Amino acid sequence: MSSFVSKRVQGLPPYLFSVIDEKKKRLQEEGVDVIDLGIGAPDLPTPNFIVDRLIKELQDPSNFKYSGYAGCQEFREAVASFYKQQYEVDLDPTTEILTLVGSKEGIAHVIPAMIDPGDAALIPDPGYPVYRTATYLAGGQCIDLPLDAQDHYRPIFSQLPPSVCEKAKLMFLNYPGNPTAATVELDVFEEAVAFAKKHQIGVIHDSAYGLVTFDQFKAPSILQVEGAKEIAIEFGSLSKSFNMTGWRIGYAVGNSEIIRALSNVKSNIDTSQFLPIQKAAAEALTSDYHAVEQNNAIYNERLEKMLEALKSIGIHVEKPRGSFFIWAPVPSGFSSSQFAEMVLEETGVIITPGNSFGPSGEGYFRISLSVPTERLDEAVKRIKSLNLEVTKHAPNH
Repeated sequence: MSSFVSKRVQGLPPYLFSVIDEKKKRLQEEGVDVIDLGIGAPDLPTPNFIVDRLIKELQDPSNFKYSGYAGCQEFREAVASFYKQQYEVDLDPTTEILTLVGSKEGIAHVIPAMIDPGDAALIPDPGYPVYRTATYLAGGQCIDLPLDAQDHYRPIFSQLPPSVCEKAKLMFLNYPGNPTAATVELDVFEEAVAFAKKHQIGVIHDSAYGLVTFDQFKAPSILQVEGAKEIAIEFGSLSKSFNMTGWRIGYAVGNSEIIRALSNVKSNIDTSQFLPIQKAAAEALTSDYHAVEQNNAIYNERLEKMLEALKSIGIHVEKPRGSFFIWAPVPSGFSSSQFAEMVLEETGVIITPGNSFGPSGEGYFRISLSVPTERLDEAVKRIKSLNLEVTKHAPNH
C-alpha cells in the first residue's frame, strides 16, 4: 500500500524538543519530579503594559479583519524606530521590514524564497536545528559552516573550499548564539559581509536573543555594517526579550529584494499575525525597555547560580554575555547523549545533548535558564549532588 506521506517528510527526524517533551511526559507519569532545562521558553510573564495594550485592541472590532500581508503599519514603524534607537540603522518600513508569525516561521519561509532545490546553504555547526530541517524541506543542501570554539564561535571562512563558496546561495549566522550562547563584536559581521559579497551569498542573521545580554554588553546588528543591506537580512523576535513566545510575533529587516521574496512566499501561505498582537508588539518595541532589563537581571542571577553548580562538579564555563543558555563541555568518559541521559536518570533534570545541534556539538551539553528560579535552585542542588567519579563508570554509562 502506498504511503500518503512524502519521502521528504518521511526522512525528516522528529523535532528535537518534541522528543524531549515526550520523554518528560513519560517520566512524570512514572512519578519523577522532572525539571526541564532543555527547551528555551521563557517562564517569566509578558509585561503588563503589553497585555493591557492587547486587551485594549481586542475591544475594537476593526482589528478582527485580516492584517495586511506585510503586517500593519504601526508594527513596522515600531520596528524601524527600534532599529534607529538601538543601532542607529535607518529602515524603510514599506520595503525593508516584514512582519513574521515568529522568527521560526520566517526561517522556514525565507529558505525557499532564496534557494532552489539542490542549492546549498551554509549552516553554523553547532547551530539551531531548524536551519538544517528547513533547508532540507526546501530541497536544499546543508553545508556545515565551521565555528571556532576557541574564539567565541566565530565563523572560520578560511576553512571553506572554493567549490563550497561557489555553490552556497545563503548563509545563516546567529549571535547571541543558540546553543553556544556566543556573542561577537561588529568585526565578525564585517568579515561575514565581505565574504558574502565576494561570493554572492545571501546572509540571514538570526538575532532572536539580541536583547538578552549581561554585564553592560550590547549585541550588535549585522545591519550596522556599511553595505550590509546589499546582501543581508536580520530576523528579530519578541519571544525572548519580552516573554512573548506564544504570541508568535517577529520581524525580518534588511535587503529589500530578499524581504520582497519572503513576503511573496508568505502572502501565498499566511495572512500575517492577528492585528491586536501586532499592535501590542509595537507597544513593546517603542517602550523604555525597563522590562527587558528586569528580565535580564533575573537571567543573570540564575546564570551565576548554575555556573557555580557546574563548577562544583568540575565543569568550568566562561560566563556568557548573551542568551539564557549555558553551553558546557561534558565530563571525560561521557558522550553528549550519555551525559544527558545520566543527569536525567540521576537527578530528574533535563539537559540537551550537544550533538543535537550538529556534528561539532558532540562533547557539549546545553542548559536553559528559562525555568522559575525556585525550580532552578532545586536543579542546582541536584546537579551539585552528582558524583561523576562514580557515575561515569557505572553500567549503561
